[in-house]
Amino acid sequence: MEENREIERGMEQPVREHPDYEEELVRIIRSNASPKILKDEISNYHENDIAAALENLTAEERRKLYRMLDPDTLSDVFAYIEDNRALYFNELTGRKKVDLISRMDADDAVELLRQIEKSERSLLIDLIDDDSRRDIALIASFEEDEIGSRMSTNYIRIHMGSTVKAAMHDLVEQAADNDNISTLYVLDSDQTFVGAIDLKNLITARESVPLDELIQTSFPYVYGQERIEDCIEQLKDYSEDSIPVLDNSNKMLGVITSQDIVEVVDEQMAEDYAKLAGLAAEEDLKEPVRESVRKRFPWLMILLCLGLLVSGVVGLFEHVVQEITIVVFFQSLILDMAGNVGTQSLAVTIRVLTDENLTGRQKLGLVWKEARIGLVNGFIVGGLSFIVIGFYVWLALKKSPFFAFSVSACIGSAMLLAMLISSLAGTGIPILFKKLKIDPAVASGPLITTLNDLVAVVSYYGLVWLFLIKLLGING
Repeated sequence: MEENREIERGMEQPVREHPDYEEELVRIIRSNASPKILKDEISNYHENDIAAALENLTAEERRKLYRMLDPDTLSDVFAYIEDNRALYFNELTGRKKVDLISRMDADDAVELLRQIEKSERSLLIDLIDDDSRRDIALIASFEEDEIGSRMSTNYIRIHMGSTVKAAMHDLVEQAADNDNISTLYVLDSDQTFVGAIDLKNLITARESVPLDELIQTSFPYVYGQERIEDCIEQLKDYSEDSIPVLDNSNKMLGVITSQDIVEVVDEQMAEDYAKLAGLAAEEDLKEPVRESVRKRFPWLMILLCLGLLVSGVVGLFEHVVQEITIVVFFQSLILDMAGNVGTQSLAVTIRVLTDENLTGRQKLGLVWKEARIGLVNGFIVGGLSFIVIGFYVWLALKKSPFFAFSVSACIGSAMLLAMLISSLAGTGIPILFKKLKIDPAVASGPLITTLNDLVAVVSYYGLVWLFLIKLLGING
C-alpha cells in the first residue's frame, strides 16, 4: 500500500518544464566573458539549439559566435538551420565559407549552394577539395523530387572478401570522417552493392568467422532516380538507421538516413496538407503576400466557377422553392453532411493510394467499402433526420403531421442519397486522378466539397420536386 501511495504521489507531481537553451545561449554570447570561457560554455549545447538561437542574435553577435565555433561544429549548426540559411552564410568570411561547404554533408551543401548567387557558388565549388566537389556534383545531378537528391555520401564501406579483422580496421579508419557507422555496407571491386553488416554483429564476431556469414544480402535499398513520393512508403516500412541508394547498375551512391526519412515524410505531409487546403504549394509564415496570393488564386478561380455552377443549378429549382419554401431551411444541412462524408472518403483514399503496389481489384474493393460505409451512415443520419425534423416541423412550426413527416422523409432520403454519392465521389475521383497520372491530393477538400454541393443540391431539390410536388401534390 505504501508503495502504491508513493507512486500516486509521484504521478500527481507537475511535469518539470524544459530549460530554454536558446535563451541561455543568447545570454552567454552577450556576456563579457573571455572567448575561451564562451567557447567552453557553448560547446555544452546541441548544434540544433545553437542554430535556433541565431535568429535572436544581431549580425555582429552572430559573427562573434562564428569566430568561436570550429568548422566541424559550424557545419553541424548550419545543417539544422531551416530559415535564413543564405543570410547567415553571407555573414561568414570567405575562408569560413569554404571550410563550411567542405565539411557539410553533400546533400546539405547542395541545398545551401542553391540558395546563394551563381557567381559565388561557382567560386566556392572551385575552392573546395576534390572529394567534396565530387560528392556535391553527384547529389546535384539528381532532380529535387528524386530520392538521390536527399542522400548522404557519409557511410562506411567494406570490401567484399575482407576478413573480420580487416573490416574492423576499415571501420576504425573511416569512422573519424563518417557519422553513420551503425550499418556497414559491403561492396565488391566495382562498387556494386552486395549487402550490409550490422555494427553489433561485426564487433561481437570472432576473427575466425568468415565475413560472408555476417552479410545481410537481402538488405533494403532504393534507386537514386526514384521519385520521393513513390518510395516514401518503402522507406517508412524499415526501421534501419540508413538505407543504401543505388544507381541503375546497382552501384552504391550513398545512403538515406533515418533523419532524412523523417524530413522527407514531414515535407510530403506538409505538401499534401497544402493540397488538401486547395493550395498549389506549401506556405510559411514569412512568405510575401504576393507569393501567397499567386499560390491560392488559381484554385480560387476554379472553385468560383464550380460555385457559380452550383448557384445556377439552385436557380433551376426556383419554382420548387416558391411552392415549398420550408425546404430552403434545410439545404445547408444536406450540403454540410455531403461535404463531410466526401472529405472523409477523400482522406482515406489518398492515404491508401500512397501504396504503389495497390491492384485494380483492391481499388474496386476500396470503392465498394466506402460506398457501403456511406450507405450505412446515410441510413442512420437520414433516419434520425426523418424523426427529428418531422417532429420539429410538426410541433415547432405548427404544420400538419402529414406535411411535416413528408418533408422530413424527403430530407432523410436526400441525406441518404447525397452521402452515398459523396462517398463514391470522395473515393472515385482520387483513383481517377491517379489513373490519369495526376496527384490524387489535387482532388482536395475544397474541390470535393464543391462537387458534393452540386450533387447534394440536385439530389435534394430533385427529390423535393419529384416526391413532394409531383407525387404527393404538396404545396406550401
